[in-house]
Amino acid sequence: MVPRISVPLYIMFWLLVPMTASTIDVKAQDLKIQDADKPPRERQHTLTEVVFIIQCQRSSFHVQQAERRRADLLLQAQPFPEGPPVVLLLHELSDNECNWSILPLLPYLSSSFGRNSSWIVFLEEETNVNVAKLLQALQKYDRKKEWFLGKPLHDEESTIIHHYAFAENPTEFKYPDFTAGWAMSIPLINRLANKVKEEPLKSDFTIDLKHEVALYIWEDGKGPRLTAVPELCTELQNSPQAQNCATTLSSHSPLCGKPVNRDDIFVAVKTCKKFHSERVPVVKQTWEKHATLLEYYSDHADPSIPTINLGIPNTDRGHCGKTFAILERYMSDAVPKTNWLLIVDDDTLISLPRLGALLSCYDPTEPVSLGERYGYGLGQGGYSYITGGGGMVFSREAVVQLLASGCKCYSDDAPDDMVLGMCLNALRLPVTHSPLFHQARPDDYSRDFLAHQIPISFHKHWNIDPIAIFHKWLLDDTDGTSSDGLQKRIREEL
Repeated sequence: MVPRISVPLYIMFWLLVPMTASTIDVKAQDLKIQDADKPPRERQHTLTEVVFIIQCQRSSFHVQQAERRRADLLLQAQPFPEGPPVVLLLHELSDNECNWSILPLLPYLSSSFGRNSSWIVFLEEETNVNVAKLLQALQKYDRKKEWFLGKPLHDEESTIIHHYAFAENPTEFKYPDFTAGWAMSIPLINRLANKVKEEPLKSDFTIDLKHEVALYIWEDGKGPRLTAVPELCTELQNSPQAQNCATTLSSHSPLCGKPVNRDDIFVAVKTCKKFHSERVPVVKQTWEKHATLLEYYSDHADPSIPTINLGIPNTDRGHCGKTFAILERYMSDAVPKTNWLLIVDDDTLISLPRLGALLSCYDPTEPVSLGERYGYGLGQGGYSYITGGGGMVFSREAVVQLLASGCKCYSDDAPDDMVLGMCLNALRLPVTHSPLFHQARPDDYSRDFLAHQIPISFHKHWNIDPIAIFHKWLLDDTDGTSSDGLQKRIREEL
């Protein structure tokens, strides 16, 4: 499918937006742009050599965030004599939901920008950019060579989310923190594009994109490793630590208004008889008290908890039959009507106050499906899904459309999250990712990655004290809407 781009709109915007010099920290003339006839390593980069791609999503909140980021980049471009850069929104490039995995886009990027550009810079919606400082940082690198630039992360120990890669020395392999922004030089883009065209992408599952992109670029040692760029940061925008940063963050946790009331979130906990005495007590000792409307669904009705038997036999894996029975119950008169449904496992640890704050950014009249996004077969036009262990959040409208479509499980033990992903893909409904949901334990993620988050969930009790983990990572001093103190404590402990 041909990507949809409206470059003239960018130029029109650049001409019409009024100049606001006070919003630009470093003016273009401060760059001391050199004459174009000097050798490539000596002359300064120009803004038109940089293509910005904002890794945005299709729900209205994320579109608005991305448009603000694009407007800010174009505003900063006004003092530059060469004109505005190209700023692309990922969700606009095609109707293919698989584009978030980046690699399928490489042939398009090469054919469109492989001759007249030097860098492709990827940004997340919340990544603030000081354009002049970014150009100064890029100037350190020879544009004629292959470069993979970013803020490096590494694993402290081999982890399941990275398929236990580099088990002998997990710290040796570096991958970029997307939140800080990351970049590839055009020579690297061009070579990888040819590779994608000649060798179809083979990975079945996309679990942690930033790690998997780095592995693809590294190419078993034949390609470049990630080069650390100190100007690419995840510090807060106005903090003293951000003085020399080209990229920063506005906040560690989104809040778009009054948090969603707990009475408007129905919580469904999936459990089974063998875990009634092991896992359910952890839920009751940690986060259950923050829920007004909560039910436990099991293969055995236990009035002491209480649990509800939906008539679906327990399965060792998948649980699709149970999940679809929950969706049906949610839409029935058996439970109070709410705008939001949260489905979790009995070994999910979650902060409901923080979830309420995040949901203030979303419109429940839209078909919202929110959580940690995984992908299956994305290189071959597959689909995305919300991984179940970190928590799956659905607006009522999303549940209405899912059930009305007639989409069903092919068996009770089918993987519920993947079946839901297939249904959403068939309906062309977006699967919305938030990095604040986590399918695994805190130890399975890079310390530096968690250091700039206010996490919403973690999953699994394996080899940890789940109550201690909840108190360290998910319990706020107040009501969960003001977490600066907690985030500072987490960073200090890390």
